[in-house]
Amino acid sequence: MSDVKITVMKNGPLRLEGADALQILDPTGQAYGLGGRTALALCRCGASANKPFCDGSHNHHGFQDDPQARDLPPKKV
Repeated sequence: MSDVKITVMKNGPLRLEGADALQILDPTGQAYGLGGRTALALCRCGASANKPFCDGSHNHHGFQDDPQARDLPPKKV
C-alpha cells in the first residue's frame, strides 16, 4: 500500500492522494463507493451539496483559510 498524502488547500478542501485504495467510512462503518479513485477532495467549508466531498462551493461562499503548518501541543496524558 502506498503512502497517503493529505494537503490542506488554501481557501479550499482537504486533498487526499497517493493511496492504492482510499477508503472513507460513514459513522456506521459503511464505505463510500469511490469508483477506484486514488485522489479526491473533502469539504472543509461546510457548503458542499455532496458532503463529505468537495464540490467547489467554497469558491462561491467566501470560505477563507490560509493554512500554515505548525506543531501541535504535546499530547495530554
